[in-house]
Amino acid sequence: MASSVLLRRAAVLCRTSNWITTSKPVCSLLSKCGLVFQTASYNPKPLRLNLQDPYIPDKDSERTPEWQKTARHDRKLFGRYGSASGIDPASLWPSPPELDKIIAEENEWFPPLDVMRRNIAAREKEATEKQLAKEKLIAANMAKMPKMVADWRREKREAKVKLKEEKARREKLLAEARERFGYAVDPRSPKFLEMVAEIEKEEKKKKKLLKRRQREEQAGLVTPPPVSS
Repeated sequence: MASSVLLRRAAVLCRTSNWITTSKPVCSLLSKCGLVFQTASYNPKPLRLNLQDPYIPDKDSERTPEWQKTARHDRKLFGRYGSASGIDPASLWPSPPELDKIIAEENEWFPPLDVMRRNIAAREKEATEKQLAKEKLIAANMAKMPKMVADWRREKREAKVKLKEEKARREKLLAEARERFGYAVDPRSPKFLEMVAEIEKEEKKKKKLLKRRQREEQAGLVTPPPVSS
């Protein structure tokens, strides 16, 4: 009888504890009432350096990774274990070419104050010269602006006159072709192109004779005809 009562009480206690742990409002209520639940925590201790028998990779072994055979890894080992690493500190010093490279990089990225001042002054001087040259060019172009505008307007007028003359000449040629052939001719037809070539040839011949006569008149070989009153 007593054993059965103990078993029933143990079961009730287990159910109560499970309900308390799964119910947050009840847990907060119980904590306010003074019931504190303690949770287990694990705080592992950090591993200590094995200075008596440190791991030093064998550089002659094929199983050793390549990154453990570099000078960078040797510096890490010496910095961690010191003389226990078995590494000669002199081997960690950069070689003459590496040292020259480091010095050149320091001079490039961290120059002395006087050098920085001279570089700043040179850059400011160069910027000032570029600005003055730009202003000078703008002033020269502005001085040329009236002439450039006048030339542009003249070229525009000449182009307009030339276009008008070409249009009139084209209409004249079409009228002459219509008069010669008795019907309207397509400007792209071989007959029209042949007629135009013939007319241009005659015009060139007339211009050539006119220039020759003018040269002869200037030389005094031919007297101009008398002007009738």
